[in-house]
Amino acid sequence: MKKWIVLGAALLAGCAGEPAVQDNKAATPQADSDSLQRARAFTNLAGAYYARAQYKIALDELRKAIIADSHYGPAYDVYGLIYMDLEENSLAEENFRRAIELDRNDSEARNNYGWFLCTRGRYQEGLEQFSAALRNPLYTRPEQAMTNAGLCAEKSGDLMLAEANLVKSLKLQPDNPNTILKLAALNFRQDRLPDAQRLLEHFAELAPPTAESLWLGVRLERKLGNRSQEAAYGLQLRKNFPDSNEARMLLAGQYE
Repeated sequence: MKKWIVLGAALLAGCAGEPAVQDNKAATPQADSDSLQRARAFTNLAGAYYARAQYKIALDELRKAIIADSHYGPAYDVYGLIYMDLEENSLAEENFRRAIELDRNDSEARNNYGWFLCTRGRYQEGLEQFSAALRNPLYTRPEQAMTNAGLCAEKSGDLMLAEANLVKSLKLQPDNPNTILKLAALNFRQDRLPDAQRLLEHFAELAPPTAESLWLGVRLERKLGNRSQEAAYGLQLRKNFPDSNEARMLLAGQYE
């Protein structure tokens, strides 16, 4: 879920292929500052490559970051994100935990680790990480952790908590299209169809259609009995996202 995680960083000390790193106890403050700047630059590059799914290059940049400064927590966070995408769960978790050990107030690492836990079915642990992220008054993007907490709560079956978190997220960032779409889907799931329709229309004002939004539109208008609008959504879905899972469900008539 790359769209809703925050790039930070991650590494696994001692795993095969990783460089051995030693602390330089005699380093000067200037050397420490230079090392930190290099680690940050390499980690930022790794994050950019990660966002393009160029994992091998991203890992190479992270190795450089760790050589520059083995205590630069955000590098371990990005390692965690990469290993999460590669489904190397033990490596992902070890790196996320390492990032948090280095800075227990790193809300971005906690947000990413929380999402990792939720996608692995460990909902309560994930929700605890989101709560910890949000307890940091200096966290600059609390709406992301709130949205992720909402999605995690929904996965766990706690729809009231899910809605509460999504609504709080929207209060902080009222025009976030992804959060609006998730709240629309949650309202649809609870058969609050007019609310879902209103939110889906608002999403369409803010962002181009996605396979997810069009598929929600198909099912929503079908339930409302609006056959022409249902057909319009379906046509857009088949035309613009023919290879999506949503298009396949549409063609198979799997509306539930």
